[in-house]
Amino acid sequence: MKVLAIILSVLTGILGGEYNAQTLSVAEQDSILAVRSQPSAISNQLSVAGGRYRLEKENEQKIFRHSEVAEWYIVDTMRHTRKRLGEGLVRDAVMSPNGRYVAFAKDNNLYVHKLDFGTEVAVTKDENTDIINGVADWLYEEEFATTALFAWSPDSKALAFVRLDETEVPTFSWEVYSDTQYPRLESLRYPKAGCANAKATVCVYDIATKGIQRMQVDEKSAVSNQQSDFYFPRLRWADENTLMVLRVNRDQTKMEVFSCNAKSTVSYPWYREESKKFFVDYSLFDQWQWLSDGRVIVLSEQNGWRQAYLYGKDGMQVRALTPEGIDVTAVYGVNEKTQTLYYQAAATPATRQIYAVNIQKPAVSLQLTEGDGMHSARLSKDGTMMIACFQSFETPNMYTLYHLKGTKAVKAEVILDNTDVKEAWQANKLPEPEMMKINGLEAMLFKPSEVSQQPSALVVMHYSGPASQRVLNRWRKKFEYALVEAGYAVLIVDPRGSDCKGRAWRNETYMNLGVKEAEDLILAAREIAKRDDIDGERMAIMGWSYGGYETLFTMSEKDHPFKVGVAIAPVTDWKLYDSAYTERYMRRPQVNSRGYEQASLLPRAKDLTGNVLIIHGTADDNVHAQQTWQYINALVEADKQFEMQLYPDDNHHLKKGNNAVHMHKRILEFLGRNLK
Repeated sequence: MKVLAIILSVLTGILGGEYNAQTLSVAEQDSILAVRSQPSAISNQLSVAGGRYRLEKENEQKIFRHSEVAEWYIVDTMRHTRKRLGEGLVRDAVMSPNGRYVAFAKDNNLYVHKLDFGTEVAVTKDENTDIINGVADWLYEEEFATTALFAWSPDSKALAFVRLDETEVPTFSWEVYSDTQYPRLESLRYPKAGCANAKATVCVYDIATKGIQRMQVDEKSAVSNQQSDFYFPRLRWADENTLMVLRVNRDQTKMEVFSCNAKSTVSYPWYREESKKFFVDYSLFDQWQWLSDGRVIVLSEQNGWRQAYLYGKDGMQVRALTPEGIDVTAVYGVNEKTQTLYYQAAATPATRQIYAVNIQKPAVSLQLTEGDGMHSARLSKDGTMMIACFQSFETPNMYTLYHLKGTKAVKAEVILDNTDVKEAWQANKLPEPEMMKINGLEAMLFKPSEVSQQPSALVVMHYSGPASQRVLNRWRKKFEYALVEAGYAVLIVDPRGSDCKGRAWRNETYMNLGVKEAEDLILAAREIAKRDDIDGERMAIMGWSYGGYETLFTMSEKDHPFKVGVAIAPVTDWKLYDSAYTERYMRRPQVNSRGYEQASLLPRAKDLTGNVLIIHGTADDNVHAQQTWQYINALVEADKQFEMQLYPDDNHHLKKGNNAVHMHKRILEFLGRNLK
């Protein structure tokens, strides 16, 4: 296959991989589990609570990375009618547990549609556009992976939500060039490191009384008597009257889960985790499991590894359920009848397996899956069945149904094996990577398809951001294969600070981004260049976002081995990036000024050596083009030459129109010209 065809296939999804290797949706998996465990489930659907109505949407329009507005419709399956929800485009429509209400957001306010009467009630009526009720602002969406900040109570009598006041958050603006005679401005509230965040409060709306009460989870500064700076990224109901609120301090060194009485508003900290030298990972809360008797399975890295613990209803730890020395990466659920917990863990940093353990006698966890690669799962609600998905370098997503019998899993049937996808890929005859360790770093090497008598030029591809991973044994068919067919060897490496090697390793770069990652990338390149089949005089490094930042950082280090570098949408100064992400790993500039100075690329521009291609979209709402403009100023002042590729009015992902294909062709041209 020609290089251009490879690029087109990878970028448009023809070859599958992470883009379109046939997968089962969450709804499809739920349906399979329901039908296998209860054949009458589908025919009985209309008789169960909420079964009469379903929600459909169309005409989706993106807002940011995950959020969208759309035309939502209520389908009455009994009367065979379809009615529009709200007026115009709305977002995040969620049906109540009893099937009688639908909550949704429009223009930063929350609404409830009453299905029994076909009427809608405004939960909030803020006219100030800087007040956001129940949905995420840009920061919460991007850095806390959520769009909806509201949750129905189990009895459908109350709706909890987060209210964000962005009044004091600075505005960032950029010009849009393509669609008008004169450029127009787009803008958003974007808190940068050390700047004002949105003020957050937690409220509960009572469906019957239509009253709103504010939960007592705020804290005031003893000095200013002003509301302290906290994030509330998750809400979860423990029962009909108890709301669990996740509160994270601004530096993200303390995570608390408050138990709130939704009627009295009185709250107390049910769980607290704090660290003086590490960040606390808020996202582990997403894996917590509430049992019917009030006990909770808690995922925490308080002991140095991500482990699952059993907590009593009183918030006291009962016991650890999973062993030290291995990171738990997902908690799937509990079969309460057999008292069995099912979870995923990193058997090695590059693989995942599924395990089972008895929560009453957690002496030994039993591995349920086999085969090197990535195993993930979805459980039936009662924990008696599991759909397991397996993928590896050689195997696209393969789905298998299992019966769960305590700590044993009995294979029932293969639901989808994707043999056609596998055979189509194998026809390309492209090599799979060689897994390796380089001085303790996880790495994998792709070598060119055709054996040459001459050593190959090397391209080091990386991301390098905190708690990230690129070296994984998964079905991954991306740009590295275009590079391989073009004759390059490709090394993918995870430096210090990467995931699934324990908490201390994840925090190796804490408060001091850039330095250790660059040392590791240089070391890995030098080590691999000792091989006879690698040309150490022709090496490149490339990365996107944090990877673009670390590419430029590395090429500013003394005696680095790279002849060329490609930096796509790079951060160049962490004071210019958003507060939640940056402060999670660096704290605020006000308390870590030295760390910010050392991490900035602007004073390092004078030390840059090698040929560099910098790529950026001018409408990047994530890593603003301002980052590149300021770095270019520094390069110009230092009399450093560079190459530049701009994409007008495109964002961080550079997928507008033909941009992705054009960019990857540009990178191939740049590498070919400079690595002769």
